[in-house]
Amino acid sequence: MQRRDFVKAAALGSSAGLLLSSCASGDSGAPAVQTGGPALRWRLVSSYSRGLDTIYGAAEVMAERVGNLTSGRFRIQVYPAGELVPAFEVLESVQKGTAQIGHTASYYYIGKNPALAFDTTVPFGLTARQFNSWAYHGGGIALLRALFADYNIINFPGGNTGVQMGGWFNREVNAVSDLRGLSMRIPGMGGRVMDRLGVTVQQIPGGEIYPALERGAIDAAEWVGPYDDEKLGFAQVARYYYYPGWWEPGANLSFYINRNAWEALPTHYQHALEAAAAEANQYMLSRYDAVNPASFRRLVEGGTEVRAFPRDMLDAAYASAQELLKEGTSDPEYARIYDSYAAWGRDSSAWFGTSEQTFADYLHGH
Repeated sequence: MQRRDFVKAAALGSSAGLLLSSCASGDSGAPAVQTGGPALRWRLVSSYSRGLDTIYGAAEVMAERVGNLTSGRFRIQVYPAGELVPAFEVLESVQKGTAQIGHTASYYYIGKNPALAFDTTVPFGLTARQFNSWAYHGGGIALLRALFADYNIINFPGGNTGVQMGGWFNREVNAVSDLRGLSMRIPGMGGRVMDRLGVTVQQIPGGEIYPALERGAIDAAEWVGPYDDEKLGFAQVARYYYYPGWWEPGANLSFYINRNAWEALPTHYQHALEAAAAEANQYMLSRYDAVNPASFRRLVEGGTEVRAFPRDMLDAAYASAQELLKEGTSDPEYARIYDSYAAWGRDSSAWFGTSEQTFADYLHGH
């Protein structure tokens, strides 16, 4: 399904939902929809290039939906990384009000506060479904908004990649010892774990990964998964494609909204933004699930060597990750988020391990 078709279909579904809600509440007529309001033009800065149509496209879905819900009165212009601000300066831009809204991954900013990682993902953390359940129904959004208040930002989940691949390597990794001395592009807490395992870690925007691999400036890099990785051409400059991406089991992207700008909005514009962000959140994951299989098949048929990370590496990474994540709990705010996130993961994994995992092991084995 193309992006515009998705938006149109979702609009029809939303209209039907409004009508059902109206009927359920006893109204005999059509639901009341506010179409008035000031003409507003906002700027949205993204951490992603326009060519990455799924991860960047989620922001376009959100912007288009807001326009539809407000009869074109509230328009949001989406700018790719580097056009107004650099890829890793989205948070600062929204905090200062240079742009009213941003679309990014919060783990890019853990240098400001390690707790920001929980808004995206942490090694061996929550999957996309687990994250959404925690955020929407487990108190996660409230905890994260208390954190973002320090940056004059209100945050909304804005898309998820699902479990990522482990990335592209020009050297084989047959044991954890093979990581020592390797130079790799990897962000977030995953990068800090890799650093502890002997990797030289670099944080590079998506559009700069290919030339860095081609020049040999790095030996390995991770991005998202087959669809984006094929689009970025990594198979041309790296031989081995490893899995799983244990550092990103469900990477959540976020929409940042400048709090002053948010509070100045009419209530129905706020509702439009909230609904559009939730729609974009669903759009990204479902689209990646739709496009990754064909790309994975083409990569394999094209000669990419797909490898599983060795067990001793996974064990070492897991132990290091647990140690790293617990170190931050000396900070009360971090501890509140960590405790909630970890408890949700334990409870939901007991359920998923019983139902989803046993079914998947059997089905995918065929």
